[in-house]
Amino acid sequence: MTDELGAAVDMSDVSVIRAGTALLDRVSWTIARGERWVILGPNGSGKTTLISVAATYLWPSRGSVAILGHALGAVDVRELRKRIGLVSASLEARIPRQLTAGDVVLAGATGATAPWWDTFGAAARAKSAELLDVVGCSSLAGRRFELLSSGERQRVQIARALMLDPALLLLDEPAAGLDLGAREQLAILLARLNTESALAAIVVVTHHVEEIAEGTTHALVLRAGRVVACGPVEETVSGAVLSEAFGLPIRVERVGERFVAQAVRR
Repeated sequence: MTDELGAAVDMSDVSVIRAGTALLDRVSWTIARGERWVILGPNGSGKTTLISVAATYLWPSRGSVAILGHALGAVDVRELRKRIGLVSASLEARIPRQLTAGDVVLAGATGATAPWWDTFGAAARAKSAELLDVVGCSSLAGRRFELLSSGERQRVQIARALMLDPALLLLDEPAAGLDLGAREQLAILLARLNTESALAAIVVVTHHVEEIAEGTTHALVLRAGRVVACGPVEETVSGAVLSEAFGLPIRVERVGERFVAQAVRR
């Protein structure tokens, strides 16, 4: 499948309704190629639901969605998913714990969670080794996935997602549960990926502005399934916007190319 020209993601008035509750409520969102986005918002704001729609694993109840120039409903999503790299807790849970880190990455060449049903040539094996090196995990190739730290598992997942040479990379809370050192290692890796021209777009979901990597260009802020703000990161990641989203006074400051936020004491 070749990608058509146009937006990497184009959603118009998208709602996702389950059991009478709107998980997303009339969300419109366009990602131009070359943009690097962060999605912010409190628990239950719809961030993971939105990523699931962008990854084509969840269909909207209302509205229209086009991914990499292809409208959902008019394209074989199995083919479209070959152009989408996904890193998420739900995907990690499906990876067999006994696999080595190298095998986890290798399986990504076909989009599988295990390499048992596919035959891989020397080129695929060399690429998996190269990507493990890119994410700083080359020394872990032979270690079982279950024995990796949380940060190591996240970086191995990113290497796995890159095996498909995706045009769109979606990362759902990749820093969740990481300690300070692992979080900063991830931020450095994401800053490097933000410079990769082969990636038409990158989207990272987080609760914390401190996890926004250098090179992030845009932000979408959600609350209760609705868009609070959407636009360039320097305009959108602000105290006023985050105070509205999280429901308490928040001060946001920029330190170099990174953000910090804290509640304002009354």
